[in-house]
Amino acid sequence: MSPTSLAVASLGTPRIGPRRELKFALERFWSGASDEKTLIETGIGLRAANWARQKKLGITVIPSNDFSFYDQVLDTCAMVGAIPQSYGWTGGAVPLATYFAMARGAQGDTHDEACGHAHHAHGVAALEMTKWFDTNYHYMVPELRENQKFALASRKPIEEYEEAKALGYQTRPVLIGPVTFLKLAKSKDADFDTLSLLDRLLPVYVEVLRELAARGAEWVQIDEPCLVLDLDAAAHQALRHAYSEIAKAVPNIRIMLATYFGGLGANRAIAFDLPVAGLHLDLVRAPEQLGDLMDVPKQRALSLGVIDGRNIWRADLSRVLDRLEPVVTKLGKDRVQIAPSCSLLHVPIDLALETKLDPEVKTWLSFSVQKLEELAALGAALGTDRAHASEAIRASDAAAAARRTSPRIHNADVAQRLAAVDDGMRHRASPFAERVEVQHERFNLPRFPTTTIGSFPQTTDVRNTRAAHAKGALSDTAYKTYLQDQTARAVRWQEEIGLDVLVHGEFERNDMVQYFGEQLSGFAFTEFAWVQSYGSRCVRPPILYGDVSRPHPMTVEWWQFAQSLTTKPVKAMLTGPVTILNWSFVRDDLPRSEVCRQIALAIRDEVLDLEAAGAGMIQIDEAALREGLPLRRSEWSAYLDWAVDSFRICSSGVQDETQIHTHMCYSEFNDIIDAIAAMDADVISIETSRSKMELLDAFRNYHYPNEIGPGVYDIHSPRVPDVGEITDLVKLARQRLSDTQLWINPDCGLKTRKWEEVRPALANMVAAARELRSLA
Repeated sequence: MSPTSLAVASLGTPRIGPRRELKFALERFWSGASDEKTLIETGIGLRAANWARQKKLGITVIPSNDFSFYDQVLDTCAMVGAIPQSYGWTGGAVPLATYFAMARGAQGDTHDEACGHAHHAHGVAALEMTKWFDTNYHYMVPELRENQKFALASRKPIEEYEEAKALGYQTRPVLIGPVTFLKLAKSKDADFDTLSLLDRLLPVYVEVLRELAARGAEWVQIDEPCLVLDLDAAAHQALRHAYSEIAKAVPNIRIMLATYFGGLGANRAIAFDLPVAGLHLDLVRAPEQLGDLMDVPKQRALSLGVIDGRNIWRADLSRVLDRLEPVVTKLGKDRVQIAPSCSLLHVPIDLALETKLDPEVKTWLSFSVQKLEELAALGAALGTDRAHASEAIRASDAAAAARRTSPRIHNADVAQRLAAVDDGMRHRASPFAERVEVQHERFNLPRFPTTTIGSFPQTTDVRNTRAAHAKGALSDTAYKTYLQDQTARAVRWQEEIGLDVLVHGEFERNDMVQYFGEQLSGFAFTEFAWVQSYGSRCVRPPILYGDVSRPHPMTVEWWQFAQSLTTKPVKAMLTGPVTILNWSFVRDDLPRSEVCRQIALAIRDEVLDLEAAGAGMIQIDEAALREGLPLRRSEWSAYLDWAVDSFRICSSGVQDETQIHTHMCYSEFNDIIDAIAAMDADVISIETSRSKMELLDAFRNYHYPNEIGPGVYDIHSPRVPDVGEITDLVKLARQRLSDTQLWINPDCGLKTRKWEEVRPALANMVAAARELRSLA
């Protein structure tokens, strides 16, 4: 990088490693195959590699404390000592065993219903988990109480700063801001405002900042993404108070206040007025903010987030420079940094690893490494002139032009079909009150019918067999025979334990989105473009680059095979259009609403083919519908209108006797209860076990008419719930819903669990249903 380049900052990088080294280290540790020392050493190696990579790529402001063994919010809980009493922590440093118990739960024999957890870290449920703002990343929800005390219980930010410094890197440590932390937290105490704990929390932040300053840290990045939400006067006052106290207590360290995932909006005046040395703005999600910076205090540094940290499209460098050059000239180069819009946690690591990706599509893409290269090129061009980045700019111009004119992107038939969608395609033939009678007569299920969400464990044997087939080491015929055997075993076992509605197990599916994307036009797929979803769970989102259609049936054959093995109903399993959209890297040259309706028409074709083949129950999962909700309430209606419309397009063509199910994960249902009702699914299954059925409160007052399966088994934890625990959860559900509405099922699919956990858990679930029927 040229010595006259503009400052180039990274707000955070992927932590999993180019080959998912963190995932495998975590899973070896959890299984007992390696020890804590080995896990810690893996973390040290990954951090060192991340710092070295950023330095080599020309990043001048390198972060530390952006690494985590599980989740950055959970790390903050450990840092401030926000450990619920149920985990048995009595002070001092937070052990890894306690940390992972909070993340994953731990098996045991006792529970404490009053607090919702067990008495100690053996037999303790995990913290609640939900989506990080509107991303596909999950965080652990802090659980605070009215008499909460805080103390510095993890020195991780300080230790990792010193670790980097010992390697020769002067880093900018990253902390989640105190107001965002409290806003994201929940409390078991009724009507308790977690922001009221701010004065108790701030001394821990001050202690951390003072120690960082004493060790040579000049800047600290404090993330306050809550500033892009709709905030009330109390939150504004909390922000003023927090940063005023920090500025007075630690005057010798400079704070870069980072906002991202949207624009400041009505919070702009507050953000600009806070006593911090720098402010980061997301100019990808909210580009209008770029033209509104002239009244920022002149002593304030500005970090301009101009490279998309959440999508994988290559930046048009000439276009970015055209926007930035006049602004940088006016502001002054000495006070401007350029950066990604947010942490690069949300994108894959390195496009260079993709040796089999379609060459044309590959030229349109940019992963974490390439995004840092783009930033370095922009820094060189803005620091002097464009000649200093001429090669990068020429390549960017060529890629942008090729993508705009590629015939692979647009399909006239898809556009014509979308234009022909009419109102009749959006509505079932009869209202639910009439359909439900026909469906009950067809299926004749008992009260509290039991089922699962769809997938069963993807064992090492299943994954290895799939890999052997993909490499050509196993023939198509042998692979199909293997999958049929796995499916038959799953169907027989479900019959043996007494489930009422069966599934085929999805052994042929690599991922609930990728499996469908591979059979639809307009998608591309990667080998190594992994992104962390939570903990060791990594996904490879499909790349949706062009118009979508369905060339052939995708699931009919597997449903027919499973149904041929049993007289019990087998649900056909599909992923819905909104979830396919939200869990893909989506093209940025069309409105998301139009892309979603394209997918909806493709799924509609599959639904009708399944019904024609005899499927009486069809589940269309919309696990991601809530997470796509815009962060600003003023934008909710437009999103929900097209999201619900897309679901109805794909689901409404069936006869009354065909029962449409859907599934949703980690949703604050109060926010979207009207939209859920408008979807008009016959049965909805939802995640509720970690919240102890609190998420059903939305249905208590709304009088939701259709049927509901609240989750009674937390599939993100290795714990096996006993019959009593499941029965207690259903009793809580019965306080909110009528018995005639209730189904009994796990929170989500069981793909990531082990059979030795799944078998007893589902057997207990069936036993609980039988017990409840005997008492009803």
